[in-house]
Amino acid sequence: MEEKLKQITDTNPNCIKVVLYGPESTGKSTLAQELAAYYNTVYVEEFSRSYAEAKAKNNLSLTKDDVLPIAVGQMHLENKQLHLANTLLICDTDLLETQVYSQFYYDGYCPNEVKKYAQENTYDLYFLTYIDTVWEADGIRDQPNNRLELFNQFEQALVATKKPYVLVKGDFKERLNTCKDHIEKLINHTH
Repeated sequence: MEEKLKQITDTNPNCIKVVLYGPESTGKSTLAQELAAYYNTVYVEEFSRSYAEAKAKNNLSLTKDDVLPIAVGQMHLENKQLHLANTLLICDTDLLETQVYSQFYYDGYCPNEVKKYAQENTYDLYFLTYIDTVWEADGIRDQPNNRLELFNQFEQALVATKKPYVLVKGDFKERLNTCKDHIEKLINHTH
């Protein structure tokens, strides 16, 4: 099972990887799509969304038993998209986000192998999306009142794991420009 949580490192080894990371309804998916289009590359969708929607169609809710399958599904998508990326891969979440949500929803519980690879898998930069956006219900989102608490947990996880990150806030244009500025720095640094 652990092999399924590892990043592939022998494919596209010089690819820059960035993660859009933070609480629900903070514009991560829209930013991922826009950035991928702008840089003519691919992005990794958030696997947990389609997984949760499939369960909801059967009137089922997510449980702690779903954390590991969600993590495996997320890494499968990321490793698959890495083959298609140019020199940049945009990730609309990662295992650290899966860990934060798992611990939030399930009283601190997260499978050890997810925590291990949340720490070991590497990205060049995280874009931590702030909660200064309007929360929008979509049938899956369910935390309109805990946004600051969740944001703080997301940031604490980045600090605790010593992941490089930039705070992204403001309207969509400001957020997009912040991401582009930092991606440009990464691109210029690697060339």
